[in-house]
Amino acid sequence: MTDLNPVIAKVTDRIIERSAPRRAAYLDLMDRQRDAGTNRGNLSCGNLAHGFAASGEDKPAIRSGAEMNIGIVTSYNDMLSAHQPYGRYPEQIKLFAREVGATAQVAGGVPAMCDGVTQGQAGMDLSLFSRDNIAQGTVIALSHAMFESALLLGICDKIVPGLLIGALRFGHLPQILIPAGPMPSGLANKEKQRVRQLYAEGKATRDELLEAEAASYHGAGTCTFYGTANSNQMMMELMGLHIPGSAFTNPGTKLRQELTRAATHRVAQIGWDGDDYRPLARCIDEKAIVNAAIGLLATGGSTNHAIHLPAIARAAGIIIDWQDFDELSHAVPLLARVYPNGAGDVNNFHAAGGIGYVVRELLDAGLLHGDVLTVGGTMADYAAEPVLVNDELHWQASPATSRDDTMLRPVAAPFSPDGGMRLLAGNLGRAIIKTSAVAEDRWTIEAPCRIFDDQNQVLAAFKAGELERDVVVVVRFQGPRANGMPELHKLTPALGVLQDKGFRVALLTDGRMSGASGKVPAVIHLSPEALPGTDGVSGPLAYLQDGDVVRVCAVNGEAIALVDEAEWAARTPAVAPPPALGVGRELFALFRHHADEAEKGGSAVLAAMESVI
Repeated sequence: MTDLNPVIAKVTDRIIERSAPRRAAYLDLMDRQRDAGTNRGNLSCGNLAHGFAASGEDKPAIRSGAEMNIGIVTSYNDMLSAHQPYGRYPEQIKLFAREVGATAQVAGGVPAMCDGVTQGQAGMDLSLFSRDNIAQGTVIALSHAMFESALLLGICDKIVPGLLIGALRFGHLPQILIPAGPMPSGLANKEKQRVRQLYAEGKATRDELLEAEAASYHGAGTCTFYGTANSNQMMMELMGLHIPGSAFTNPGTKLRQELTRAATHRVAQIGWDGDDYRPLARCIDEKAIVNAAIGLLATGGSTNHAIHLPAIARAAGIIIDWQDFDELSHAVPLLARVYPNGAGDVNNFHAAGGIGYVVRELLDAGLLHGDVLTVGGTMADYAAEPVLVNDELHWQASPATSRDDTMLRPVAAPFSPDGGMRLLAGNLGRAIIKTSAVAEDRWTIEAPCRIFDDQNQVLAAFKAGELERDVVVVVRFQGPRANGMPELHKLTPALGVLQDKGFRVALLTDGRMSGASGKVPAVIHLSPEALPGTDGVSGPLAYLQDGDVVRVCAVNGEAIALVDEAEWAARTPAVAPPPALGVGRELFALFRHHADEAEKGGSAVLAAMESVI
């Protein structure tokens, strides 16, 4: 077996050492949850009767307490295409559970926002904090103590991280995430992006744009580009929290159904009363978190996980930061080019060999921890792909060579020796940039800045021709505390137009960029954010002024305002615009006021939790 890469070993050891006190406290709590916490055996007769009152034919089994009862936490709604398939899953899971002598009940539902619907709209201000809300909903669902295991039904951006953050408070239970898969490919993502840019230039009508969007997003399943949702699914495989090969099987297929059956059967096998106990708290350890980061880097996944992965880790008592991402990125090669990093979508990636191929390549090269506790066996079992043989589920080895080397390549001949996610730091703070889709001659941009407090101001300036030059577009007061850290995805077409005209352009923001960010260099998640923190001190971005020359450099890791130090020290910080009202944003003020910085995950509930434990 190949020795583990020394950089990966070093970063992992550092995370283990850094996390030791919190991790020990977390595991101790989970052990107490199992042995002395609330569980079905400790419920009073009245409690228990309420729990099985409406369980129909499963009532005798649940009442007896002799068999495992599986809690289903679902994010189903039929507006969100990725989650629409989940409508029938609880019925199926109950049947599958009975096949192995178990029972299942829907423990609860959690909200599932669609960033595709809210992108660029007021509702996007709720998006990041929906993750905290989902975590709380998951805890409420599982708090009934009726369950010896759980199946988590969720796919998209904040939903998987939220489910995991909540589920980790019940980490003594075995738990498996069940995906529903991507929609079949429609209009090519590159063509969709072309029409978007034409519309931004006024060269396509709204009807033409809508036709292109509808041809791309056309059915049930996740969007087919490699954004945050599909990056979630990849990370769940790399952490060993799926049944192997589950991530990118399309909805509505026999194979998809059999994978759901396998997950139900498996969660019944790994309970605490058997000899293969695999609690979530032990599956998500420091090595699993590092594996998720490695998978993200090797496949060019979403920068949103530079926020979500630290948040998931914190919920398990683990501390990971952007320096860890940066060092791992220098060691992990880019093996995949999936749109927006390439031409093909996740269905093409899956057909080329997909996650199974990536896992085998990384394991064979010593670039992945193989000794993690997974729900599906060993990490090596994830280097396989599921198939049906006579309508029965089997796994076969992933292909020895890529079926499409424009999509997927081996470690020996990667698209890039670098994973493409960098930490930038300087007098403006700390930020992340994703370089895997950006041409190398754009990795360094030095230009006068133009400052905005809202993305709509940027679009107005673009339409007025005010940005027709080399420029660093700064959008500030977009952090978690300011307005919930919305994605600024609708800036991508306009900035792409400017870059295509030959201008040297970059985005610099304390907000987020979509997981589908592409060819324009985007320096994002800048921390500390511009809005003053609890100490009353504004972040450096609040001191920047129009015309200041800014250098952002992914080569040297710089985010710098080239301003004389004395002049900088004499400046007064900009005043933040008042909080926006409407669309229920007022009810999320609590989250904004208590959120911590992006590098820690931008979470109010985790910040508050850590203050009391």
